[in-house]
Amino acid sequence: MADRVTVIGWDGSPLTAAAKSALSAATLVAGAAHHLALPEVPPGAERIRLGSIDLAARRIAGHRGSAVVLADGDPGFFGVVRTLRAPEHGLEVEVVPAVSAVAGAFARAGMAWDDAQVVVAHRRTLRRAVNVCRAHTKVAVLTSPGAGPAELALLLDGIHRTFVICEELGTEREQVTVLTSDKAADHVWRDPNVVIVIGGVGTTASPGSGWIAGRDPGYPPAERGWALPTEEYGVELDEGESTWLRAAQLARLGARTGDLVWDIGCGSGALAAEAARFGAAVIAVDAEPGACASTAAAARRACVQLQVVEGRAPHVLERLPEPDVVRIGGGGLDVVTACADRRPERIVTHAATRDEAEAVGTALAAGGYEVECALLQSVGLDTGDWSERERSVVFLVSGQRPESGP
Repeated sequence: MADRVTVIGWDGSPLTAAAKSALSAATLVAGAAHHLALPEVPPGAERIRLGSIDLAARRIAGHRGSAVVLADGDPGFFGVVRTLRAPEHGLEVEVVPAVSAVAGAFARAGMAWDDAQVVVAHRRTLRRAVNVCRAHTKVAVLTSPGAGPAELALLLDGIHRTFVICEELGTEREQVTVLTSDKAADHVWRDPNVVIVIGGVGTTASPGSGWIAGRDPGYPPAERGWALPTEEYGVELDEGESTWLRAAQLARLGARTGDLVWDIGCGSGALAAEAARFGAAVIAVDAEPGACASTAAAARRACVQLQVVEGRAPHVLERLPEPDVVRIGGGGLDVVTACADRRPERIVTHAATRDEAEAVGTALAAGGYEVECALLQSVGLDTGDWSERERSVVFLVSGQRPESGP
């Protein structure tokens, strides 16, 4: 086993005394090509070109001597340290950090970043990274080959954002480019790069000094909780958007950061805005211009980002990106079937009668979904004299794709 493993972060600035000392004693050095070309790397040391970190860790574990791993930026921030410290490798690791690529990118842009979301985009996580860019006004994306600025821009089709693209930070070829997202796909970008994605309405951070990195869950100020009362939206909500039905639908959807939610037949936009408050990206669809306007107003009131699409389902759904969860507020069995064909993890809707609920459940089951149905009854009481104020009875129907788990 290696006597010692030192992980050195490199941001293009001269190496520190601690980094130089560790390198001078190294009998094995692992890193990218530009790391291995550094003059401080001992000429007699074994060199490993980093590809798979797991493979490199196994080779380091079998090496007798002092090993050094060179990595860009802060190796403890979405870097190699996590893999090297995995129990199966048994390595004791010392870290000499540098400025992270994200911190460097925001420094080049002259922007604060304590209110930014930070995501990693690989081919398998690109869609979720894009959903975060849809849902938030300031996002830093650590890209990778095949999941870079051009791919981000293509998947953001229809969403206007500004890209600050920082290529090869810390090297002689460093370049910072600012352009709109619709132009990013027209260029070839050099790796490694970091993309700062900025745009949208409202804000995700409290003014002045904050207390938590990323999105402050308490800002903008809003009534605590979710499934807010109808007066929060300034419009009259129909039975399909009642507070308690909305609460049950949101609970079954389980929308979260990185998800894309379709809200079909969005009506007032109450559910769409509340799903966005959970950090999910939301596309709200309705055939009525008035409903689209109400939904946009609900988003502004909640200071959240969502996309409103005017059109009639199921035809309008064909051009939308793939959803993770879907709420159907109206449209009939054709819409249920069209949504099931897109294979989201969950589909949630409601029905006014048992026959309607059975028909929806049959359509979901035919699409390969496990179906749940519950009869929800809520009675609002006037607490002044405890008299009945309003009553609602509705069937909540939800389908879950079996392979998606609970």
